[in-house]
Amino acid sequence: MGAEYELIPIDFAAGEQKADWFLALNPNGRIPTIVDRSNGDFPVFESGAILWYLAEKYGRFLPGDDKDRSRTLQWLMFQMGGVGPMMGQAMYFQRIAEPQGHRDEFAIRRCVDESRRLLEVLDAQLADRAYLVGDQLTIADMATYPWARCHFWARVSVDGLPSLQAWLDRLDARPGFQRALQLPRPFPAFFGEGDETAAETENAAGFRLD
Repeated sequence: MGAEYELIPIDFAAGEQKADWFLALNPNGRIPTIVDRSNGDFPVFESGAILWYLAEKYGRFLPGDDKDRSRTLQWLMFQMGGVGPMMGQAMYFQRIAEPQGHRDEFAIRRCVDESRRLLEVLDAQLADRAYLVGDQLTIADMATYPWARCHFWARVSVDGLPSLQAWLDRLDARPGFQRALQLPRPFPAFFGEGDETAAETENAAGFRLD
């Protein structure tokens, strides 16, 4: 957006997301949450709502045409209601529950297969266009990109999905996307780089039930 911002990491291990000051901004105690200092310290939570708020505020990455604006919202909801939750569960059951001794074959198969199906839908949508809504980068691409890009961590194959892979390459080539991958700190194992075993252990330890 070209806006100035201050990034404040939240320490899950210390339970900062459940602290009173954070719950006052986001009653659900989850990230991300923003506070618009230029609008009376107005808080916005939920990633899709944040993207929509910023796109409207700054007039960027949201088409002016009514139909394309609706299409952008549709694909944003597709990510929020499908790609994000399903791939998140695929990661949870394989990268968090399983390392702690809880392997559920049925849940893993369900989440991985449905994640693959959703990526196939994206591949079909991208077959004849550069971005999810025509040739214009929108917040729908921004919302979907990080989930699709970390298919390795969800153990969801993207073989045979050339349009999806070309789209990922297209977004990877944008400096803003590369900067975002480093914040608040890089986690290369999400993308099949670095020490996968150590990263899985570190990640799972942050979600222990005891």
